[in-house]
Amino acid sequence: MKVKLPKPFTFEAGPRAVLLLHGFTGHSADVRMMGRYLEKKGYTSHAPIYRGHGQEPEELVKASADEWWEDVQNAFNHLKELGYKEIAVAGLSLGGVLGLRLAYSEQLKGIIPMCAPMFFDNQEELTKGYKFKAKEFKQLEGKDADTIQQEVAELIENSQDMFKDLGELITQVHNNIDTIYTPTFVVQAQQDEMINKESATYIYENVEADKKDIKWYEESGHVITMDKEKEQLHEDVFQFLESLDWNE
Repeated sequence: MKVKLPKPFTFEAGPRAVLLLHGFTGHSADVRMMGRYLEKKGYTSHAPIYRGHGQEPEELVKASADEWWEDVQNAFNHLKELGYKEIAVAGLSLGGVLGLRLAYSEQLKGIIPMCAPMFFDNQEELTKGYKFKAKEFKQLEGKDADTIQQEVAELIENSQDMFKDLGELITQVHNNIDTIYTPTFVVQAQQDEMINKESATYIYENVEADKKDIKWYEESGHVITMDKEKEQLHEDVFQFLESLDWNE
C-alpha cells in the first residue's frame, strides 16, 4: 500500500513571517496547527520538511545534519524571496536546535526553541522513537510482522552515523548559544521524556539576548505542539511575537 507523504506548507496572511521547524523523525504536521493559528492572527508561516523526513524510514539514515541545516537555510531564504524582510523562528526539538543555529547565523526577529536538546545524552530515547516511527510507517505500507521486524532491525543497525551526526550538531549549537542576541522565548514540556530538560534552563541562562523568557508546561510531553496544552502554547507564542519590535 502506498503511504500518502506529508508536504511542506506556506500559509500567507500578513507582513510578519514565522519559520516553523519540525522535530527529528517528524515533519510539517508537527507545526501545522501552530501555523493555522498564526495565520488567523495575521502572521505568515512556512514549514519545510528536511531531507529524509516524512517518507520511508530508510531515507532518514541516508540524510545528514548538514543537509538538514541547508534545508532550513533554504526555507529561510524562501520566505525572504517571497518578500518577507522580518522573520521569527519557532522550532520543535531538532527544529529548535536548527532554529538556534539560524539565530547566530542570520538576522532574526525572534527565536522560540521548543523542547530543544542541548546535550546529546538521549540516543537510547531517540533510537526508540525512530524504531517506533519506522514500525508505524511499515505497518501503514501493509507489511507483515516478520518483515517489519527484520527491516526495522536493519535500520537501527545502519543508524549509528546518523545519530553521531545529530550529536555533533547539538554540541555545535550548545557551544555557540552565548553568541545569540536575538529575543528568545524558551518553551519546555515538564513531561518530556525524550530530552534532558536541563536544556531549557541552559538555553535561557546562556543566550545573550536582553529580551528573553522561559515557560514550563506542566502537562505536556516532548511533542508539545500537539499535546494537551497546545492552545496555551499557541497563545503564548503569539504574545511573544506581538511583543517584538516589528518595523511594519
